Amino acid sequence: MDTSAENRRVYWHSRRGMLELDLLLAPFAEAEYPRLGAAEQAAYRTLLLHEDTDIFDWLVNRVPVPDPSLAAIVERIQGYGRPPSAHPD
Repeated sequence: MDTSAENRRVYWHSRRGMLELDLLLAPFAEAEYPRLGAAEQAAYRTLLLHEDTDIFDWLVNRVPVPDPSLAAIVERIQGYGRPPSAHPD
């Protein structure tokens, strides 16, 4: 399998047409998807099969992710680009 072609295909499918999702998913797909393990890549591709409104609701914690197999990738996307939280000592 040509991984660069697969990565481009996933990036293309990450561009959803809903600006809010585009801003969350496209940068994640471009920067992080190629570095994910096979199981995480599969979970991300499965996530993309869902409706835009459902994905958005999960990413902004409006509703819980109903499928436990997607929870980890949703959390990873939510954390992408955020600075690590500072814990005062």
